[in-house]
Amino acid sequence: MSTIATGLIMMRWELLSAVMMFMASQLNVVCRKTSRNGMAFMFSSLGLFTTCWFVMGLMGISFSQEGFLHFWSVTKDVFFDVMSKTPTDWPMP
Repeated sequence: MSTIATGLIMMRWELLSAVMMFMASQLNVVCRKTSRNGMAFMFSSLGLFTTCWFVMGLMGISFSQEGFLHFWSVTKDVFFDVMSKTPTDWPMP
């Protein structure tokens, strides 16, 4: 019994996000059948957000300002590095 309780405690966020994904999917289908496209879009967005949250939780990725700033810094450096290596007479449309 304690193994099951420990497993549920350890997986509480994963279980919550899985239930939220299921509910968003079901509500999306119901709203599409009744021609409530705005609500269906909202539930689709909720399901997509919850899926991303679920996958990030499984992979151990978390949001932090430090992580975001590091990602932005690396992205900027790579962009400038790639742009500095392009030829000057690059054909522009």
